[in-house]
Amino acid sequence: MKKIASFTVDHLNLYPGLYVSRKDQNNGVVVTTFDLRFTRPNFEKCLDGASMHTIEHLGATYLRNSISKDNVVYFGPMGCKTGFYLVMFNDLTSSDVKELVCGMLRFIINFEGDIPGASPEECGNYSYQNLQLAKLDSEKYLHELVTYNRLNYN
Repeated sequence: MKKIASFTVDHLNLYPGLYVSRKDQNNGVVVTTFDLRFTRPNFEKCLDGASMHTIEHLGATYLRNSISKDNVVYFGPMGCKTGFYLVMFNDLTSSDVKELVCGMLRFIINFEGDIPGASPEECGNYSYQNLQLAKLDSEKYLHELVTYNRLNYN
């Protein structure tokens, strides 16, 4: 079988950043998948599951209420627990979505109150949340994006 694109990225030389993972096109519609890499794979500890679940709930809420809401297809965690995928309509670059992602991170960092969608009626594992750790993980990732501006896999 053909190796999928994300397995061709050298994870030993991958640092936290905001990368275009792939672009797909079907019937003239382009979909861009972004790699929101929060931690350095195989060198740093992966993200805590409860933190990731909280980031997923808050991040999806922010993105689906943002000015770019009509372009958002999906936001969710990577199985390796080192970051998230953001899938959007259109032929986009990391620079195109950097401010959107930074806005999402600021939303998470400043969030207070009940986590959206975290009730038994709305979520299959509603109590598996950690807002404080999600804030810390988001602060660290925001610092990485602003300080190092890693927007390409090279």
